[in-house]
Amino acid sequence: MIISARNQLKGRVVSITEGSVNSVVAIEIAPDIVIQAVVTKRAVDELGLAVGKEAYAIVKASQVMVAVDH
Repeated sequence: MIISARNQLKGRVVSITEGSVNSVVAIEIAPDIVIQAVVTKRAVDELGLAVGKEAYAIVKASQVMVAVDH
């Protein structure tokens, strides 16, 4: 796989929660660090996503906001 996005986080799918149109895919990228993505059910099928399978969370954004508590 070659892709221009630099924020590629490799991990393992730990859960897939299916909705009527979309699914929430949770990928553990480090122990106890999980990123969730909402993708179409079709994408889950086409990518062959399943719990335990390796996958990449790829973040492509023009802006990232940072906040702190006072």
